[in-house]
Amino acid sequence: MGKRLGKKVMWLTAIALLVGFMSCGAAYCEEKVIKIGTLFPLTGPVALAGQRCKAAVEAAVDLINNSYPNIPVPLAAQKGLLGGHKIVLVHADHQGKPDVGKSEAERLYDQEGVFAVIGSYNSAVTKPASLVAERRKKIFMCGCSSSAELTKRGTRYFFRIAPTDETESIEFVNFIKWLNETKGTNYKTFGVIYENTEFGKHAAQEAKKAIEAAGFQYVADVAFNPGATNLNSEVQMLKGKNPDVVFGACLGADYILWIKTMKQMSWLPKVSLNYCSGYQDPLIAKQLGGDGDYFMGTTGYSPELAELMPAVAPVEEIYKKKINPPVPFDSDSIQEAVAMLVLAQAIEKVGSLDTEKIVDALYANEWDSPLSLGGKVAFAPGGQNIKAMSIVTQLIGGQYKRVFPEQFANFEPVVPMPSWDKRK
Repeated sequence: MGKRLGKKVMWLTAIALLVGFMSCGAAYCEEKVIKIGTLFPLTGPVALAGQRCKAAVEAAVDLINNSYPNIPVPLAAQKGLLGGHKIVLVHADHQGKPDVGKSEAERLYDQEGVFAVIGSYNSAVTKPASLVAERRKKIFMCGCSSSAELTKRGTRYFFRIAPTDETESIEFVNFIKWLNETKGTNYKTFGVIYENTEFGKHAAQEAKKAIEAAGFQYVADVAFNPGATNLNSEVQMLKGKNPDVVFGACLGADYILWIKTMKQMSWLPKVSLNYCSGYQDPLIAKQLGGDGDYFMGTTGYSPELAELMPAVAPVEEIYKKKINPPVPFDSDSIQEAVAMLVLAQAIEKVGSLDTEKIVDALYANEWDSPLSLGGKVAFAPGGQNIKAMSIVTQLIGGQYKRVFPEQFANFEPVVPMPSWDKRK
């Protein structure tokens, strides 16, 4: 009898433990979690940029999931969303390849079950990956991919934070007109060098449109394959046409190679203006040293803009802990943090994870965005942020000096660019 009783007690204990385990498992499964995917180039030719974008989203999630009452950013003071839901990130690497980006987007939505995806840095990857979201009626938040075509497709579920190549082309042309009118320059001829991708081709198209609309001459159209090991023929083409102004759409190492090749050939345009490119990357600026000086481009954020955006500093400290080596935000990475923060605000405002209601809210409202130059985010049909702003800067001594528009300027632009033999 004693043995039977002992066995019975053991069985009851085992059953109780099993029930408890199953209950814990159910509770775990029902834990308040919102899964968000990130899709960036974590390996490949622009891996450093992708890793910084990933870290920026992680910083935004840290801000949302934990309480930072002293940071003046929406949602920072509370813990989580919807009464305690935590955001959990699922990361994917598209390697800079459109086909990989498409398949990874499918995996994130279909297998990982993410609520939304943030990405993808490369416009050429963002295009097919975001169409995966569109077909599934899922949200795709894009921080910095700049191809204007992305928000001209009639999509409903795609939202972009950054300015486009169209708006930046117009800003570049307005800057040259301002130089001609106020500095006595007489720049008339333009050329574009661009990578042969979604980003580069559309940047070149928008450049040509803006240049000709302003009455200037478009004299050089030079494409190259990204990841090139030699740009001699491309730079020789530019040198042969000798435009006053060159617009550049070159990312990462391609930007370095372009500048180094111009130095080897002892040629420079009078002004070089660059899209969301290697120009904006502070690590690339550091690698180039003095060779990178006097080039210009648009910037949505750099440390030199911090006085215009005081809320960035404490968030940047969180970000620096998530990237090795620790570096400040750049114009691309900070846009990805904004994408996460705006999506979180929309979720909180709707009060549920109803995708259609959140999409409607994203379009219907203006969102506070202390990490954006304009301080606000608002989306037009197609998903473009109509509050997006950037400033034309010039690299001097490795520092991004603000030169245009005048209300933001703190430095007189150095034009024409000093020739290579006149530099220190």
